[in-house]
Amino acid sequence: MDVILLQKVANLGAIGDRVKVKSGYGRNYLLPSGRATLATAANVARFEARRHELEKLAGEQLGGAQERAAALRDLRLTITAKAGSEGKLFGSVGTSDIAEACTAAGHRVNRSEVRLPTGPIRAVGEHQVTLHLHTDVEVTITVIIVAEEQG
Repeated sequence: MDVILLQKVANLGAIGDRVKVKSGYGRNYLLPSGRATLATAANVARFEARRHELEKLAGEQLGGAQERAAALRDLRLTITAKAGSEGKLFGSVGTSDIAEACTAAGHRVNRSEVRLPTGPIRAVGEHQVTLHLHTDVEVTITVIIVAEEQG
């Protein structure tokens, strides 16, 4: 399937690139999410007419993500969770918990922007968590997991 990218897509291309993708990826992800359009003659002409507008929008999104990254750069979150005597958590701290803690600290972060490549956090201590704010913008924050006082 031949498509024209309307947004920058990681590991695929930039705005305006004409790429060949598997039909399932194009049909189920790129086209419905508005990241691409079919590369027909009419769509190529329509894209060329809108190119400037799309590039300006992408620049604004990148600028907004960079501002958010600058605000989040030195953020240290403290999350309390129930833990055993050896520092293992009862349960885990996942992406939604971290996103909620960021929002409570005054920084709007979506659950989908939190990256935990090794899975949920299951131990007390200091952990580095990556926030993926934009295709080109990632920021690492420190999350400190503290054992809840048993009372």
